[in-house]
Amino acid sequence: MSFKASLQISRPQFDIHVKIAASAGEVTAIFGPSGCGKTSLLRAVAGLDSKATGTVEMNGEIWQNHTMFRPTHQRDIGFVFQEASLLPHLNVMQNIEYASKRQAKHKKRISLEHVINLLELSPLLKQSVENLSGGEKQRVCLARAIATSPALLLLDEPLAAVDTVHKQEILHYIQSLKNDFNIPMLYVSHAINEVAQLSDRLLLMEKGQVRAEGLTADLLSQTNLPFVAQQDAAAVFDTVVRKQEAHYGLSYLTFDSGQFIVTESDLAVQQRVRVQVLARDVSITLSQPAQSSILNIFPVTIESITPQGIAKQLLRLRIGQQILLSRITSKSLEDLSLRVGSQVFAQVKAVSLLN
Repeated sequence: MSFKASLQISRPQFDIHVKIAASAGEVTAIFGPSGCGKTSLLRAVAGLDSKATGTVEMNGEIWQNHTMFRPTHQRDIGFVFQEASLLPHLNVMQNIEYASKRQAKHKKRISLEHVINLLELSPLLKQSVENLSGGEKQRVCLARAIATSPALLLLDEPLAAVDTVHKQEILHYIQSLKNDFNIPMLYVSHAINEVAQLSDRLLLMEKGQVRAEGLTADLLSQTNLPFVAQQDAAAVFDTVVRKQEAHYGLSYLTFDSGQFIVTESDLAVQQRVRVQVLARDVSITLSQPAQSSILNIFPVTIESITPQGIAKQLLRLRIGQQILLSRITSKSLEDLSLRVGSQVFAQVKAVSLLN
């Protein structure tokens, strides 16, 4: 399944001009500050803005162009909004069934039982939706959206109304949907941690325009983009579990140019794991330490040096085909005589598992 659109939307403050695409089993995050046009774009894709012009195409089927416009109910989509718009007079199961009934039988590819089990909703099926927590309501909304067997899933800041404790839980369920159903997803957010954890591709919007678009791991480490200016600037790696040392509680995660050793024993060999390394958790040494408690040390080349105020410097480091970030003091930069092209060693003090 593949989706692509090229849309123009007129707004009082600015016009929106966006080209966007997504493939089967892929999450494309639409990221940017509040008011940049993210939700307007998603509404246009869904057919909720009849004044939007351009083309929308799903699996070669035209939903919109200069001569025709399919209304929302004729577009094969599932939509999860910021607020859980559930029908209060129906219980959980009835809400899910209500959505399922709107899809033609010959287009139903996903069983309700599968959705319910995946989202762990069985204990809630007979409950009134008004008695559910925010996280539970969003799980029902996810089930309702998937129950229609959509060709495309749209998620408009689905965690905005969920408390911090349950956000990670919902992200886990969305990841499960991605893995199980192979549906392309467009995920709107202004929370970079959600984007880093979930998305394969990233579209960065600014005042209605696409400032950057590409693989999430690539864009998060681009020094000309705003992500690296944040306190939690980080590099993201997609890895595979190669082996475990159970007696130490360690797992070895390989990527294109090396491996991370992490203190996590609950991973399965060959499992795919996305990890994050914060720039502030990477230090630099000129020679490889002969004896160190740090397990993850890599030979790297300094690709760029970006001042961040007077006291800090951001280093973009290359490990083969991968990029690592390091934030060090300006004094350390000077004391070590670091330059673009310098070959040094990066000491990674912490690695976080994202999924």
